[in-house]
Amino acid sequence: LGVIEPLVSPAPTASPICVDAAMAWFYKEPQMRSVASLTALAGVNRVRDRLSWGEMEPRKGEFSPRTRYDASAAAQFDAGLSILQVNHSSPAWANADTSRFPLDLRDAYRFYREMAHRWAGTVAAFEPWNEADISGFGGQTGTEMAALQKASYLGLKAGNPGVIACMNVFAVHGKGHLSDLADNAAWPYFDTYNLHCYEGLEGYPQLYADHRGVSDGKPLWVTETSVPVKWSGDEQAKELSDADLKLQSERVTKVFATSLNEGPEAVYYFILGHYSEGQTQFGIIRTDLTPRPGYLALAAAGRLLAGARPLGRVRAADGVRAYAFRARPGGRDRVVLVAWADAPDRSLALPTMPEQLVDHIGRPVPPQAELALTEAPLYAILPAEAAARLATIPAPAPPAHKPGAPSPIVMQLLWPAEVTVLQQSAIRISSGKATELRLAVYNFGPKQASGELHPTAPAGWRIEGLKRVSLPAMGREELTVRLVPTGPSPSSVQTVRVEGQFGTAGKPVVSLRIMPDGSALAHKAGVPLPGAEDPSSWEIMVSSGPKPTATADGDGVIFEATPGGDPWVYPKITLKSLGAVPKRAVGLALTITLLEGDARFRGIFDEANRSSYVADLMTAAQQGTAVETVALFDGAAHGDGWSAVDPNGHLDLDQIISLKVGCNCKAGRVRFRLSRLRWVAM
Repeated sequence: LGVIEPLVSPAPTASPICVDAAMAWFYKEPQMRSVASLTALAGVNRVRDRLSWGEMEPRKGEFSPRTRYDASAAAQFDAGLSILQVNHSSPAWANADTSRFPLDLRDAYRFYREMAHRWAGTVAAFEPWNEADISGFGGQTGTEMAALQKASYLGLKAGNPGVIACMNVFAVHGKGHLSDLADNAAWPYFDTYNLHCYEGLEGYPQLYADHRGVSDGKPLWVTETSVPVKWSGDEQAKELSDADLKLQSERVTKVFATSLNEGPEAVYYFILGHYSEGQTQFGIIRTDLTPRPGYLALAAAGRLLAGARPLGRVRAADGVRAYAFRARPGGRDRVVLVAWADAPDRSLALPTMPEQLVDHIGRPVPPQAELALTEAPLYAILPAEAAARLATIPAPAPPAHKPGAPSPIVMQLLWPAEVTVLQQSAIRISSGKATELRLAVYNFGPKQASGELHPTAPAGWRIEGLKRVSLPAMGREELTVRLVPTGPSPSSVQTVRVEGQFGTAGKPVVSLRIMPDGSALAHKAGVPLPGAEDPSSWEIMVSSGPKPTATADGDGVIFEATPGGDPWVYPKITLKSLGAVPKRAVGLALTITLLEGDARFRGIFDEANRSSYVADLMTAAQQGTAVETVALFDGAAHGDGWSAVDPNGHLDLDQIISLKVGCNCKAGRVRFRLSRLRWVAM
């Protein structure tokens, strides 16, 4: 049972307190209106749902009649909720690999045109795809995300010019993906810039700063966020302990306050309903719709942070977190302070006696001019004029809007998925021979368009195969483009760009990050790592399962493991006894032989501050074939989501204390041989 204060007045239409309900997937139609009512009762005006393209359009051009998605949209709309829809996959007829984008972007254009028209006046906004930048939802690069975004935006606006066309949302803030998106000039093709945030609270400023840098001043929507907790006890119930129910509710408040200080227009808490992944329980209501304390925390935020806009973080003693907002609790303009302590025995003096003091789940607390703080947040409601008396670190300002208009001409590069280097939002190509890619050019405009395509190649490369293109309305032409090496590559990550000149139809752009495989370096002698051929030098890191083994084999070591869970195995060797990385080194070269299993190999460099950087070692490995390969330092990406935060954001060679060489693999046994580990220079 939860008790919440009645809503004194409706929350402002654009209040930033939102929730992901995933109603179409979580609930049968008889429950939908009850869940929509619970959402509105919390003081939430905006809700996120789920959509399946394959269910809505099971055969190309044939759309289903009334579906569960129509039912959930109607239930939420009738409850006064503004709906954001998101799709996660392609239908099998559009791509045999349904986790990835459609091969023909006209399919995305037509689908979103139909959906925007079908739900005009009911569904306010669409995210064309969920978390395409991680492997679970296709593992696609910023180049691919930009192309889908352009086609989807044009389709949505053709179906309903008033619809909010959101950026297909990012799961993480990989620097490669964000740079790739910006290079592809995607900003005219989204009305809101959408991101997800699952980092610890201390990581929020950097995450938001990275995303703001490529948002081009568009409103930020955080459409999933939480700092979740683990369930315990009965595996069927997947319920939280009393202590973790309390912890979850406290984190709801902290997530909203810390997020809103970064300036997003909307923050959608993940998730309303009972939902677990592995041992993690995200939901703040149970399957029978009874509330966890987290729901009460959502309702308190919905009331007290109604219409909230940040004033900044309050200057306070170490161990105190306090954020100030202009908001409209109860329909009145007020300053609302949200404060808690990260350390014991902390307090915060207020500039005036609060009108109200409320705990994080909405219970009144006797007013006090100096807050005695604990880990459980407090809301202090102050007069509007108190803002002038607060010493704050101002909230970050949004970047300036970048000029630009969408072009109906869209370019899409296509390549085999297995050459994608996801951590760098790039593709691995040969340094020694030409690489062929497909370039599809589309005309989503209403009339014929013709234009020239102009390449820009990095040093050491030439682009061949471009020609003048002439396209009818809704036309598509595919070209074979060759990337030809002409000399040494100065960097492991380079950018290839093609710009079109289509007169009044605009100047479309496609940009691609390439990673030459360093095949010439892989055969250099280099500086050997002493002792790397000794099995006792290695500590084998593995996801789970039986104890792995390492055995000597001539000048190399054979590793064998049967990893469980999400399977991976990474033997680790420390550099303490092996000496520092040579100053002129550009990477780690070695020989890998895959003896059994199906694996993708990577090198991981660990710094003294516990941050780690990952570099792909090869695109594929055939069993029994020794492969000379290299992991280049400037191609290594920070291990977002599992590595410690690195304050300076780049790999420092003099800080490398250990390295791992191993693989993510398919379930079952994997055996591989590592030999000839050495540092190499240009």
